[in-house]
Amino acid sequence: MWKVTVDTDKCTGDAECVDVCPVDVYKLTEGKADPVNEDDCLGCESCVEACDFDAITVEKV
Repeated sequence: MWKVTVDTDKCTGDAECVDVCPVDVYKLTEGKADPVNEDDCLGCESCVEACDFDAITVEKV
């Protein structure tokens, strides 16, 4: 299981994480990334790599 955290102060809402996630963990909510399907996260960290603003962390729990 993975814990996905988005720092909304750093998130610009460019949706790179939404586009790159292979299991649709994210959607944009009020212009910010929102990990609405966190339980589906594979821990691949493609979202972390895609985010140019260091707004996303993925941690194993």
